[in-house]
Amino acid sequence: MSKINEMSILGVRSFGIEDKDKQVISFFTPVTVLVGPNGAGKTTIIECLKFATSGELPPGSKGGAFVHDPKDAQRTVVRAQIELSLSDIKGEEIEIQRFMSCSLIENKYSFKSEEQNIKRAKDGRRVSRSVKCGDLHQEITCALGVSKSVLNDVIFCHQEESNWPLSEDRVLKEKFDSIFNVTKYNKARAKMYELRLKQSRTVERCQAELSYLEKNKEKAQQLRDNVAQKQADLRASRDLILHIENQIDPLETLLSNIKMKLENVTKLENEIKALDSLRKQMEEHNKELEETMEEVFQGSDEQLQHTYENHQRTVREKEQKLQQHQEELQTFDQEYQRLTRVTNDLLVEKGRLQHEAERHTKNTEDRDKLVHSLSSCLEMEGYDQLPFTVSQLESFYHQVTQRLEQEKERVSQLLVRNLQKLEQQKQQSVDEMRDRKTCTERTVEMKRDEQQKKQQELKNITEELQRLQDSSSRLQELENKLAEREDAVQSSSVEELKAEVKKLQSEKVELDCTQRQLDEDMETLNMHTAALTQMDILKKGKMEEQILQIRSRHCEDLVSLMGHFPNKKELEDWISSKSKEISSTGDRLTKLKMDLASNEQNKSHITAELLKKEQQLATDEEKFLNVCSSRDLEQNLSNLQRDLDEIFKTKALLAGTKVVYTQFISELSEHREPCCPVCRRSFPSESEVQEVVRVLQSKLHLVPEKLKITEQDLERTERRREEIVALRPVRYSAIVQFQENELPALRKRLQTVDREAERLKGDVEEQEALLAILRSEEEKAKDCLQGISLMDSYLVERKIDEQAAKLQEVNLDNTFQQLSQEKQETQDQLDTTYSTIVGKHKQIQDQQEQIQRLKSAAIEMRDEQLQLIRDKQKQENLEELSAEITARMEALTTEIREGNEELRPLSAALEKLQQEKQKLVEQKKQREEEEQKKDYLTTTVSIYLNVDCNHVDLLFFYTICLPMLQDKESEYQAATTQLQEAERNKERISTEMGNIQQDKDTQKVKERCLWDNLTLRKRVNELKNMAAKREALEEKLKRRTVKSAPASATAAVSHLRCKQLEEDQYGKAEELHRNKMIEMRTTQLLSKDLKLYEEALDQAIVKFHSMKMDEINQNIRDLWRSTYRGQDIEYIEIRSEVEERSEGRRSYNYRVVMMKGDADVNMRGRCSAGQKVLASLIIRLALAEAFCLDCGILALDEPTTNLDRENIKSLADALVEIIRTRSQQRHFQLLIITHDEDFVQLLVRSGCIQHFYRISKNQDQNSEITKHSTAFLSV
Repeated sequence: MSKINEMSILGVRSFGIEDKDKQVISFFTPVTVLVGPNGAGKTTIIECLKFATSGELPPGSKGGAFVHDPKDAQRTVVRAQIELSLSDIKGEEIEIQRFMSCSLIENKYSFKSEEQNIKRAKDGRRVSRSVKCGDLHQEITCALGVSKSVLNDVIFCHQEESNWPLSEDRVLKEKFDSIFNVTKYNKARAKMYELRLKQSRTVERCQAELSYLEKNKEKAQQLRDNVAQKQADLRASRDLILHIENQIDPLETLLSNIKMKLENVTKLENEIKALDSLRKQMEEHNKELEETMEEVFQGSDEQLQHTYENHQRTVREKEQKLQQHQEELQTFDQEYQRLTRVTNDLLVEKGRLQHEAERHTKNTEDRDKLVHSLSSCLEMEGYDQLPFTVSQLESFYHQVTQRLEQEKERVSQLLVRNLQKLEQQKQQSVDEMRDRKTCTERTVEMKRDEQQKKQQELKNITEELQRLQDSSSRLQELENKLAEREDAVQSSSVEELKAEVKKLQSEKVELDCTQRQLDEDMETLNMHTAALTQMDILKKGKMEEQILQIRSRHCEDLVSLMGHFPNKKELEDWISSKSKEISSTGDRLTKLKMDLASNEQNKSHITAELLKKEQQLATDEEKFLNVCSSRDLEQNLSNLQRDLDEIFKTKALLAGTKVVYTQFISELSEHREPCCPVCRRSFPSESEVQEVVRVLQSKLHLVPEKLKITEQDLERTERRREEIVALRPVRYSAIVQFQENELPALRKRLQTVDREAERLKGDVEEQEALLAILRSEEEKAKDCLQGISLMDSYLVERKIDEQAAKLQEVNLDNTFQQLSQEKQETQDQLDTTYSTIVGKHKQIQDQQEQIQRLKSAAIEMRDEQLQLIRDKQKQENLEELSAEITARMEALTTEIREGNEELRPLSAALEKLQQEKQKLVEQKKQREEEEQKKDYLTTTVSIYLNVDCNHVDLLFFYTICLPMLQDKESEYQAATTQLQEAERNKERISTEMGNIQQDKDTQKVKERCLWDNLTLRKRVNELKNMAAKREALEEKLKRRTVKSAPASATAAVSHLRCKQLEEDQYGKAEELHRNKMIEMRTTQLLSKDLKLYEEALDQAIVKFHSMKMDEINQNIRDLWRSTYRGQDIEYIEIRSEVEERSEGRRSYNYRVVMMKGDADVNMRGRCSAGQKVLASLIIRLALAEAFCLDCGILALDEPTTNLDRENIKSLADALVEIIRTRSQQRHFQLLIITHDEDFVQLLVRSGCIQHFYRISKNQDQNSEITKHSTAFLSV
């Protein structure tokens, strides 16, 4: 059995990204326990196991959330690594390495799965190799002995997906189908079914070829017999030739003449045979044409031609009339649509006006209510009964207007008298005194406010002046920086940036010269020579080490891509060419995909057309077979014709029988001595005569009924014959045309399209593979570009250092401190220059981003510069304003002091006047009453205005809207009438067009009949001409007939037949027939075996599914009864229901049920959260028991979630029992992750756990894994 040994984690989720942060965990047997608080990183361990084995990322981490956050690490790229050591089912150790990275670019995360390695032991040493993700997944699942679905959904099931057994039906079915590998089994059955169909088609093809080969075989045998006979004749002829060989000389001349005549005779015979064949073919065509013709024209050829031309003229007239009717129908249809739009518009307008009418009806009621309310309020009589007439409303408006005028005048007089009295008595003095005091106080207050504002303004001006004095230096600095930014923006292109780099390098050379000069000066100081030399050596060694590291890291990739190690310029050119190649490949791939889509669409169209033709052919054949009992139409017609002749004879016989019997009865009744009407013998007695008459009368009575039956049979038979005759064109035109021409052509087109589709699919796959390779190479080269750029910078720095080592002369007048200071300044400038050079190189790569950044900075600096210029101008203005404010503040102080002295006498006088004002209280009450009257008057006016507005709206409706509504109703009725008339015209035209079309179809049938008559006449004339020509040739042949020995002709025929036998068609006829027969029989046996295999596989799948479900449900019942402590559920199980589909396929639907007594209830949606967790856990344990035969690994993530203490204890007991049962298996591994230390204590008491791991966060908030003894847990 397989097991996991050890795993190391670096850079995943909360685990650190440095090498010192790598965490290693070893997995014990039979159980490994991980304990830690929430958020410590426990679930990350299962996620890492799942990703390492199956390559599946945790839920919701597709965008890079699985890797340590680059923001948290303060890096743009974070790389993660997972190493897993495991033993496969054979016990061999395997080590898996998975690398991934997460990049943060423009606040967007980008996840990338990088190198995947696998290490195995080979020949006593470990061999590592890099593999693709798909190959790695396949290899790991084979090594562990379980499928990918079992790994994801059973063994390493994520906590967020652990309750999948109680998910919705569709998800549950997908999970179980994946676990049972239903898709693979279905594919196998479908492949078998496809092979069986292919073999069946092969058998049909072989049978068709066999019939052809059988004929070839028989033909070959006939040829052999003929050859043998001719060879015997040839031998006899040779004997005859030997006999007459002496007489050949005098007969040579005669023989040459005979040969010439024989050639002429042969030529004439061939012409006669050709004419006979053509005549026979034309007679057959004429016979077929006569059979298909419903009526044979009896007139002359000229009459037939005239009739045909008249008929064509009639058909053209019908077509013209039909075209006219179509144009009329189109005109009526347009008129109908126009009238429909007009009717809809009128209907909408009518609805709007009706709504307006309803609204105005409501306004009328509201107006009457307002009138009634206002009349009651004003105590006006005659307005108690609603509704009101027009005269009542006019009277009401007149009375209310008069009342309003009277009230306004009375209240106005009263208010004027009171206000004049109050102003005359007291208020004038108070107001004047208050105004004087208020004016003085306001003046003083305004001056104080102004004084405070001036003080604050002076303070602000002082602070602003202080700030502006500091900004003068900032302005000069900004001008310099702005010039630099503008120069940088102007030189933002690559060439300008390179020129600037060259300029900076020139400055750097000058600085290097200065640096060399300083170094030469300092070399004279012996105490520093050794230290300086040692520093240069160390610096150079470090740089060489960096260059070698970069070169070794990228050398293999670059050499494999380009064949050599390039410089930066070559690599950039190569990447540019590769990008163009990728673009062109993408364009080709897009074009191929478009062609493939067009091909698929064409295939769908052809398939639909073929299906339609086949359905039409089946319909025609069904119709044909419904009328005709067999496929031989001519035989049916001849049988019906024979039946018709018999029925005609019977009818004529019955008619004659009636006449004869009537005559016989008349003769026997009228004569006194009657005799037999047939034999003329006399009757012995009268009674015999009466008996004969009675018999004849009884038969005569039966004749009408028999005649009626015969006529019915005749009518039925004639009708059947007409139906079959009508089907003759269908049989010979539609069905034959479909079978012989259209269907084979469509099938051939479909085969061509299929071949083209296969070719296009191959091209698409080839281009996709090429595109993937090109993109991989481009990505690999881009990864190397940064290292090459860095190496170039190191090389430049190395050259700088080499140049610095050549410094020689020194100014001995400088002291050591001066030289050090100058050297430091020069070094700072060198660093600045070097940083600028590096920045410029970076600007070449990120040009657009740098341009935008420079422009933004320049704009900000320009804005700040303008602000500083404005501040400088403002500083001068503020200095002048400060002097003005100081003078103004001194004047305000004097004015405030004078104002305070004036306020004292004004305050005493105002206090006296306010005491007198108390006498006006009673007058205030009287004024309030007047105000109330004023409010009453205002309310009355408001109601009156509302009544007046409603009245105006109503007048508008009755004068404008109501007539408009009536007009719209009239227009709507007229439009409806026109619409109905247009619809009747459309129906009339459509009926006439139908009649014309029907008449036209009838005329086409008649036209076909006339055309067939013309064709028949033409062929008959051709036959006559051909017969005359044949007679002439026969007469010519008779004149040239010669007698000669047929030896030479016989020999020629024999030679030709021998040559024919030598051809593959007949020479290998038996061999081909035998091989084809063997192929057909073996293919039949193969098809039969495939059917047996398919049935056996189907039965095996059903049996396997049934056995596994029984095993799973048994394990579920045992685990549930031993774990669950509740009494409401006896046990749970998984129910699988079979759904039969087309072609014998089966589909299984699953559901989890809980047994309560005798009832089974769906558990989904009807159980508690704890029951849900426990059921899901038990189902996973049962699935692991059933499907993990070669893998004893199972991970449980937080199994105690939502469980009470009693069920937690029972779960612990059940797990302990499982551990004790499976502990005999040395590869059994149970991985338990929990935060519940009480649950761990329950497991510890069982004695099966000696150590456990604790997951925690360190001071850097990175996850750490530490191993502890269970004794530590007890403490």
